Amino acid sequence: MYRLLFSLILASFAASPAFAWGKTGHRVVAEIADHYLTDDAAAAVNDILGPESMAEAADWPDFMRSDPDDFWRNDANPWHYVTIPEGKTYAEVGAPPEGDAITALAHFRGIVLDKSQPLEQRQLALRFIIHIVGDLQQPLHAGNGKDRGGNFFICYFFDELTNLHHVWDEDLINYEELSYTEWTNWLTTKITSEDLLVWSAATPAMWADESAAIRDTIYPDHQILQWEYVYQTRAILRQQLSKGGVRLAAYLNAMFADEAVSPVE
Repeated sequence: MYRLLFSLILASFAASPAFAWGKTGHRVVAEIADHYLTDDAAAAVNDILGPESMAEAADWPDFMRSDPDDFWRNDANPWHYVTIPEGKTYAEVGAPPEGDAITALAHFRGIVLDKSQPLEQRQLALRFIIHIVGDLQQPLHAGNGKDRGGNFFICYFFDELTNLHHVWDEDLINYEELSYTEWTNWLTTKITSEDLLVWSAATPAMWADESAAIRDTIYPDHQILQWEYVYQTRAILRQQLSKGGVRLAAYLNAMFADEAVSPVE
């Protein structure tokens, strides 16, 4: 009886909102992107962030969700995900009134490019862009509207009680026992010129649709996830981290190229 009660208590914690990729995953996406920035984009990022690397900035929006201010607890919360029911596309569904990751991305792009904005606001906006691009590659951040992006899918990852969202945020990545720089080195050596062209051409709405399509394939038919699930999902995990890095670089390269051509006053 007590064991069952304890398990239910743990399950309630496991079902609480989770973040995307966890610290390591977000840093991997940012560090990969750093390899593919143009000189102009790299200089612009440095002008805004200073000595703070993109890898360091990548997890900041998740860290700040612990801040009790209403901005972080309420306003900013919807900016980490999109909702796309099964069988729909983002274009068909659109964003809710409170916004989502895609509307936030466009919002923060405008702030970064507006040089009349205080540096602190431009830093906040750039950190969010780095973070949101990573979020949109995590398949469960394109939620189906039913289970809070897998947070309510309670499962075991080997002998740890958790939920499917957390499995994708952290457990699958941490299972490999690699640092974010090791992950980056392993993944960048496998990214081809064709990958760069194809992945860079996609738009944020296309990223979301792609993640939603993947999402619908990664729900297991049982709740004890072990070596078989790691085996089944490893290639997807690696590809989404790699795509995130390439797409973040492409987004920043295009954004700062636009600034050079037509700066925002």
